[in-house]
Amino acid sequence: MNRREHWERIYTHRAEREVSWFEALPAVSIEMLDAAGVTRESCVLDVGGGDSRLIDHLAARGLPCLAVLDVSGAALARARARLGDLADAPVWIEADVTGDWTLDPMDVWHDRAVFHFLTDSHDRAQYVARLRGVLKAGGTAIVATFAPDGPETCSGLPVVRYSPDSLGRELGPEFTLVEARRHLHTTPAAATQAFQYSRFVRRR
Repeated sequence: MNRREHWERIYTHRAEREVSWFEALPAVSIEMLDAAGVTRESCVLDVGGGDSRLIDHLAARGLPCLAVLDVSGAALARARARLGDLADAPVWIEADVTGDWTLDPMDVWHDRAVFHFLTDSHDRAQYVARLRGVLKAGGTAIVATFAPDGPETCSGLPVVRYSPDSLGRELGPEFTLVEARRHLHTTPAAATQAFQYSRFVRRR
């Protein structure tokens, strides 16, 4: 399966409110970022954040050090168009998170609903390698996945569901879990999906 082609088709043919993961206000992500102590001096990377509205809120707060990574150029283009004059603030990276890309060290790695699509152990290892390569020591990783009782598929793809403990084992011992929160997301079609948000601190 070619991830880039799959997500390009999704974002080319579906409107913003026609995808199950749409959030007008990414409230849980914002609350966890606040709990992590994010300020205007913080550098934040949103992984898989192409058409998410989280970047809108961070740019509106005046954070000058922002980056958005997504495998879909169409998703990034939609977000840039929506942000208008604020679109110059973030660094926009069109890449698969498991592939080759570079970024200066960041204080926060935020991922809502990318990691659970990595059903291959090699891809998960590559993801963790990129996380370690980008996140500063003492930095925060916020990763949201489907919970153990969440959906088994999304957008026609299988997923891996996680508890905070099983996710922590995937990330490795240098990441310490400091907060876990279950969240029931209501989709635009009024379905309910169980998510697990986990906040980790990198010890070294």
